[in-house]
Amino acid sequence: MALSRRALAEFVGTFWLVFGGCGSAVLAAAFPEVGIGLLGVALAFGLTLLTMAYAIGHISGCHINPAVSVGLLVGKRFPAKDLPAYVIAQVAGGILGAGVLYLIASGKPGFSLSGGLASNGYGEHSPGGYSMTAALVAEFVLTFMFLFIILGATDRRAPQGFAPIAIGLGLTLIHLIGIPVTNLSVNPARSTGPAVFVGGWALSQLWLFWVVPIVGAAVAGIVYPRIAGEA
Repeated sequence: MALSRRALAEFVGTFWLVFGGCGSAVLAAAFPEVGIGLLGVALAFGLTLLTMAYAIGHISGCHINPAVSVGLLVGKRFPAKDLPAYVIAQVAGGILGAGVLYLIASGKPGFSLSGGLASNGYGEHSPGGYSMTAALVAEFVLTFMFLFIILGATDRRAPQGFAPIAIGLGLTLIHLIGIPVTNLSVNPARSTGPAVFVGGWALSQLWLFWVVPIVGAAVAGIVYPRIAGEA
Protein backbone atom coordinates (compact mmCIF):
# COMPACT_ATOMS: atom_id res chain seq x y z
CA MET A 1 0.00 0.00 0.00
CA ALA A 2 1.36 3.43 -0.96
CA LEU A 3 2.51 5.59 1.94
CA SER A 4 0.21 8.42 0.79
CA ARG A 5 -2.84 6.15 1.13
CA ARG A 6 -1.73 4.88 4.53
CA ALA A 7 -1.10 8.42 5.75
CA LEU A 8 -4.56 9.50 4.54
CA ALA A 9 -6.09 6.59 6.46
CA GLU A 10 -4.22 7.74 9.59
CA PHE A 11 -5.54 11.27 9.03
CA VAL A 12 -9.15 10.05 8.85
CA GLY A 13 -8.69 7.68 11.78
CA THR A 14 -7.22 10.32 14.06
CA PHE A 15 -9.91 12.78 13.05
CA TRP A 16 -12.51 10.23 14.15
CA LEU A 17 -10.71 9.50 17.42
CA VAL A 18 -10.54 13.17 18.43
CA PHE A 19 -13.94 14.16 17.13
CA GLY A 20 -15.66 11.10 18.58
CA GLY A 21 -13.78 10.87 21.87
CA CYS A 22 -13.43 14.54 22.71
CA GLY A 23 -16.85 15.22 21.19
CA SER A 24 -18.47 12.84 23.66
CA ALA A 25 -16.76 14.70 26.50
CA VAL A 26 -17.68 18.18 25.28
CA LEU A 27 -21.17 17.56 23.89
CA ALA A 28 -22.58 14.62 25.81
CA ALA A 29 -20.77 14.01 29.12
CA ALA A 30 -22.92 16.36 31.18
CA PHE A 31 -25.89 16.82 28.89
CA PRO A 32 -28.97 17.54 31.05
CA GLU A 33 -30.61 14.40 32.41
CA VAL A 34 -29.07 12.00 29.87
CA GLY A 35 -25.38 12.84 30.20
CA ILE A 36 -23.07 9.90 29.50
CA GLY A 37 -20.55 10.78 32.23
CA LEU A 38 -17.00 9.47 32.65
CA LEU A 39 -17.96 5.90 31.75
CA GLY A 40 -19.59 7.03 28.52
CA VAL A 41 -16.62 9.16 27.50
CA ALA A 42 -14.21 6.31 28.19
CA LEU A 43 -16.35 3.98 26.13
CA ALA A 44 -16.57 6.51 23.31
CA PHE A 45 -12.78 6.68 23.02
CA GLY A 46 -12.61 2.89 22.99
CA LEU A 47 -15.33 2.65 20.33
CA THR A 48 -13.65 5.18 18.06
CA LEU A 49 -10.47 3.10 18.10
CA LEU A 50 -12.27 -0.23 17.73
CA THR A 51 -14.31 0.98 14.75
CA MET A 52 -11.29 2.50 13.04
CA ALA A 53 -9.19 -0.60 13.68
CA TYR A 54 -11.67 -2.57 11.60
CA ALA A 55 -12.08 0.24 9.04
CA ILE A 56 -8.44 1.13 8.37
CA GLY A 57 -6.36 -1.48 10.19
CA HIS A 58 -5.81 -3.34 6.93
CA ILE A 59 -4.70 -0.12 5.25
CA SER A 60 -2.38 1.63 7.71
CA GLY A 61 -2.35 -0.53 10.82
CA CYS A 62 -4.60 2.06 12.54
CA HIS A 63 -1.96 3.69 14.74
CA ILE A 64 -3.84 7.04 14.88
CA ASN A 65 -1.40 8.05 17.61
CA PRO A 66 2.24 9.21 17.30
CA ALA A 67 3.15 7.35 20.49
CA VAL A 68 1.81 4.11 19.04
CA SER A 69 3.84 4.64 15.88
CA VAL A 70 6.98 5.21 17.95
CA GLY A 71 6.27 2.19 20.16
CA LEU A 72 5.80 -0.04 17.11
CA LEU A 73 8.97 1.38 15.60
CA VAL A 74 10.99 0.56 18.72
CA GLY A 75 9.34 -2.88 18.79
CA LYS A 76 10.48 -3.43 15.19
CA ARG A 77 6.94 -3.59 13.87
CA PHE A 78 7.07 -0.32 11.85
CA PRO A 79 9.70 1.21 9.51
CA ALA A 80 11.41 4.44 10.57
CA LYS A 81 11.11 5.91 7.08
CA ASP A 82 7.32 6.03 7.39
CA LEU A 83 7.22 7.69 10.81
CA PRO A 84 7.24 11.39 9.72
CA ALA A 85 4.32 10.92 7.29
CA TYR A 86 2.29 9.06 9.90
CA VAL A 87 2.90 11.65 12.63
CA ILE A 88 2.09 14.59 10.36
CA ALA A 89 -1.13 12.91 9.22
CA GLN A 90 -2.13 12.03 12.78
CA VAL A 91 -1.57 15.54 14.12
CA ALA A 92 -3.40 17.11 11.17
CA GLY A 93 -6.33 14.74 11.66
CA GLY A 94 -6.42 15.54 15.37
CA ILE A 95 -6.50 19.27 14.70
CA LEU A 96 -9.29 18.91 12.14
CA GLY A 97 -11.29 16.74 14.55
CA ALA A 98 -10.97 19.37 17.27
CA GLY A 99 -11.80 22.10 14.78
CA VAL A 100 -15.05 20.47 13.68
CA LEU A 101 -15.93 19.83 17.32
CA TYR A 102 -15.30 23.50 18.12
CA LEU A 103 -17.59 24.60 15.27
CA ILE A 104 -20.39 22.41 16.60
CA ALA A 105 -19.88 23.17 20.30
CA SER A 106 -19.71 26.93 19.71
CA GLY A 107 -23.21 26.79 18.22
CA LYS A 108 -24.66 26.48 21.72
CA PRO A 109 -25.40 29.74 23.56
CA GLY A 110 -23.00 30.33 26.42
CA PHE A 111 -20.26 28.08 25.04
CA SER A 112 -16.75 29.09 26.10
CA LEU A 113 -13.31 27.68 25.40
CA SER A 114 -12.62 28.18 29.11
CA GLY A 115 -14.15 24.72 29.48
CA GLY A 116 -11.05 23.37 27.78
CA LEU A 117 -12.60 21.55 24.79
CA ALA A 118 -11.48 18.28 26.45
CA SER A 119 -7.86 19.44 26.56
CA ASN A 120 -5.38 17.52 28.67
CA GLY A 121 -3.85 19.20 31.70
CA TYR A 122 -2.38 18.91 35.16
CA GLY A 123 -2.43 21.00 38.34
CA GLU A 124 -5.34 23.42 38.25
CA HIS A 125 -6.23 22.13 34.78
CA SER A 126 -6.48 18.50 35.88
CA PRO A 127 -10.14 17.39 36.26
CA GLY A 128 -9.29 16.10 39.73
CA GLY A 129 -6.61 18.67 40.59
CA TYR A 130 -3.74 16.17 40.26
CA SER A 131 -0.15 17.41 40.27
CA MET A 132 2.30 17.40 37.36
CA THR A 133 4.10 14.43 38.95
CA ALA A 134 0.87 12.46 39.18
CA ALA A 135 0.09 13.33 35.57
CA LEU A 136 3.54 12.27 34.44
CA VAL A 137 3.34 8.91 36.20
CA ALA A 138 -0.21 8.24 34.99
CA GLU A 139 0.54 9.08 31.36
CA PHE A 140 3.72 6.98 31.39
CA VAL A 141 2.19 3.89 32.98
CA LEU A 142 -1.05 4.02 31.00
CA THR A 143 0.73 4.55 27.67
CA PHE A 144 3.14 1.72 28.50
CA MET A 145 0.25 -0.63 29.23
CA PHE A 146 -1.67 0.51 26.16
CA LEU A 147 1.29 -0.29 23.90
CA PHE A 148 1.87 -3.56 25.73
CA ILE A 149 -1.74 -4.52 24.91
CA ILE A 150 -1.31 -3.47 21.27
CA LEU A 151 1.93 -5.41 20.84
CA GLY A 152 0.45 -8.49 22.48
CA ALA A 153 -2.89 -8.40 20.68
CA THR A 154 -1.20 -7.99 17.29
CA ASP A 155 1.47 -10.62 17.93
CA ARG A 156 1.37 -13.20 15.14
CA ARG A 157 0.87 -15.89 17.80
CA ALA A 158 -2.21 -14.19 19.29
CA PRO A 159 -5.76 -15.26 18.29
CA GLN A 160 -6.47 -13.69 14.91
CA GLY A 161 -9.22 -11.18 14.28
CA PHE A 162 -9.73 -10.11 17.88
CA ALA A 163 -7.01 -7.46 18.22
CA PRO A 164 -9.33 -4.46 17.62
CA ILE A 165 -11.60 -5.62 20.44
CA ALA A 166 -8.77 -6.03 22.93
CA ILE A 167 -7.19 -2.74 21.94
CA GLY A 168 -10.48 -0.82 21.98
CA LEU A 169 -11.35 -2.19 25.41
CA GLY A 170 -7.80 -1.40 26.55
CA LEU A 171 -8.26 2.23 25.55
CA THR A 172 -11.60 2.29 27.37
CA LEU A 173 -10.02 0.93 30.54
CA ILE A 174 -7.13 3.37 30.63
CA HIS A 175 -9.58 6.24 30.14
CA LEU A 176 -11.58 5.04 33.13
CA ILE A 177 -8.37 5.26 35.15
CA GLY A 178 -6.84 8.41 33.70
CA ILE A 179 -9.64 10.85 32.90
CA PRO A 180 -9.75 12.23 36.48
CA VAL A 181 -5.98 12.80 36.40
CA THR A 182 -5.31 14.49 33.03
CA ASN A 183 -8.45 13.96 30.93
CA LEU A 184 -6.18 11.20 29.62
CA SER A 185 -3.98 11.63 26.61
CA VAL A 186 -1.62 8.69 25.87
CA ASN A 187 -1.76 10.27 22.41
CA PRO A 188 0.09 13.45 21.39
CA ALA A 189 -2.18 14.03 18.38
CA ARG A 190 -5.30 13.82 20.55
CA SER A 191 -3.76 16.36 22.94
CA THR A 192 -2.60 18.72 20.21
CA GLY A 193 -5.99 19.07 18.50
CA PRO A 194 -7.93 20.71 21.35
CA ALA A 195 -4.85 22.58 22.61
CA VAL A 196 -4.51 24.43 19.30
CA PHE A 197 -7.96 25.98 19.79
CA VAL A 198 -7.81 26.51 23.55
CA GLY A 199 -4.29 28.01 23.43
CA GLY A 200 -2.77 29.50 26.60
CA TRP A 201 -2.44 26.93 29.38
CA ALA A 202 -3.31 24.01 27.09
CA LEU A 203 -0.38 24.78 24.79
CA SER A 204 1.99 25.49 27.68
CA GLN A 205 1.25 22.06 29.21
CA LEU A 206 1.24 20.21 25.88
CA TRP A 207 4.90 19.19 26.22
CA LEU A 208 4.03 16.59 28.87
CA PHE A 209 1.46 14.97 26.59
CA TRP A 210 4.04 14.60 23.84
CA VAL A 211 7.12 13.59 25.81
CA VAL A 212 5.67 11.18 28.37
CA PRO A 213 3.41 9.08 26.09
CA ILE A 214 6.23 8.70 23.56
CA VAL A 215 8.66 7.58 26.27
CA GLY A 216 6.09 5.18 27.74
CA ALA A 217 5.38 3.70 24.31
CA ALA A 218 9.08 3.36 23.51
CA VAL A 219 9.72 1.51 26.78
CA ALA A 220 6.86 -0.88 25.98
CA GLY A 221 8.45 -1.42 22.57
CA ILE A 222 11.59 -2.57 24.36
CA VAL A 223 9.96 -4.61 27.12
CA TYR A 224 7.30 -6.58 25.23
CA PRO A 225 9.65 -8.30 22.75
CA ARG A 226 11.84 -9.45 25.64
CA ILE A 227 8.91 -10.94 27.51
CA ALA A 228 7.45 -12.47 24.35
CA GLY A 229 10.76 -13.93 23.23
CA GLU A 230 11.06 -11.75 20.14
CA ALA A 231 14.25 -9.94 21.14
